[in-house]
Amino acid sequence: MAYGISTYAYFWRISERAPKRLSLLDMLVDTKELGGQVFQICDYPEIESYDATRLADVRDAARDLGLRLELGTRGVHPDHLAKYLDMARQLDVTLVRSMMNTVDHRPGVDEAVTLLRQTLPHYAGAGVTLGLETYEQVSTDDLLAVIKGVDDPHLGVVLDPGNSVARLERPSDVVGATAPYVVNIHVKDFAFTRRDGWVGFTYAGCPLGTGLLDHDAMIAAVRPHERGINQIVEHWLPWQDDGFDATARLEHQWTNTSITTLLRSE
Repeated sequence: MAYGISTYAYFWRISERAPKRLSLLDMLVDTKELGGQVFQICDYPEIESYDATRLADVRDAARDLGLRLELGTRGVHPDHLAKYLDMARQLDVTLVRSMMNTVDHRPGVDEAVTLLRQTLPHYAGAGVTLGLETYEQVSTDDLLAVIKGVDDPHLGVVLDPGNSVARLERPSDVVGATAPYVVNIHVKDFAFTRRDGWVGFTYAGCPLGTGLLDHDAMIAAVRPHERGINQIVEHWLPWQDDGFDATARLEHQWTNTSITTLLRSE
């Protein structure tokens, strides 16, 4: 088991709002400096354009820093997952995170099972685990039906209980249902705050340990230390009214707080 950081922890600093976007190497170096042991390149489409030489440079940079790499994408189409498996091999990655849906493909349970049964033998043969993330577009019951339907130890759940709240699923219920199948954890705290005039709520991220995520209960249920499951820091940090510099500073503070809190829990 190891603690790591995702590209999602650098969301604003790699966005188009950044005057100078952080590079992949910048994020790797920052992860190492903050004490991370893993870096998850998640929903970072730019990496799909990397040739073999550039992928080797990323792999070697991570290795020199003492970091392990993980990959993340979206979708269950065999051709797309094959592309990520090829990158995983080149990057020495043993876990790829995906999600059920893409913008133009929303498979049902039966279709997803059929597609993943074509893919999983290749992942298993390469020693790579594929994890499907919990989120609001797919019910936890359906996600588990897919995983049980495929029935391969190289397919599991990437647990992010905060995502499913928008589907009116309680985080504790999501944790309890998915715990035996979890292969990766996204650690992201979250909270509701009243909007001005008490007209509704805003549901957004907050520093780890200050919101509704019961991290201790999640760890007790999943047992990542016993099972070798990595915990990866993410955030939902809203854009700050003071602009990019204030947002970037707060993003760094949240990442530092999260990884430090996890390391101290050892």
